[in-house]
Amino acid sequence: MRVVICDDSALFRRGLALLLRHLGVEVVAEIADVGELRPRLAAERVDVVILDIRMPPTFTDEGLTEAVGLRARFPELGVLVLSTYAEAAYATRLLEASPRGVGYLLKDNVENPSALRDALERVTSGGAVVDPEIIGMLVRARHEETLVNRLTDREREVLALMAEGRSNAAIARRLFVGAKTVEAHIAAVMTKLDLRPEPEDNRRVLAVLTWLRLGGGPLERVGG
Repeated sequence: MRVVICDDSALFRRGLALLLRHLGVEVVAEIADVGELRPRLAAERVDVVILDIRMPPTFTDEGLTEAVGLRARFPELGVLVLSTYAEAAYATRLLEASPRGVGYLLKDNVENPSALRDALERVTSGGAVVDPEIIGMLVRARHEETLVNRLTDREREVLALMAEGRSNAAIARRLFVGAKTVEAHIAAVMTKLDLRPEPEDNRRVLAVLTWLRLGGGPLERVGG
């Protein structure tokens, strides 16, 4: 198995290369810039590229964008992206672009030699690998999305205004309804989001967090 490592951290590149060689994997190159990847891949045979998601110059999603592009240009190439942070949205974007021959692992778990070797073999054979922590996040997000879909348009409006930090009285004025009506909508939101009263939980905050995690925002984005 021939592998190229692309990561802006020299220390991480060298450590990962040592681990891979110990596993019997041939490290063809250690690269610090995604711009160097395609020329190298065009020049010689590579089975898998391992690259960090956050790369120069902006350290946002350069690695992920390159991973998607590499899969499109080199269909037989396996791509394993690594991240220090658990980003379910990044995993979704990667899998939607190419559900085969890709993987998404957290860097902390790359230190497990057997897990790393297994991930590389699965990606090389056209499979997909997703870190268990990311899978858990995706499952929770899907569950939350299902819960939010229970809400009526008016309940979504109320929740969006809650996300803006508005009080019940302010929500009532904004929607031209009575305070009791707002309280009834909020109670319905809590019930439909399965947010039961708990002594140590602020249900209002939890409801807003659920809304924001799913891309909700101010009332203007909801409509009405």
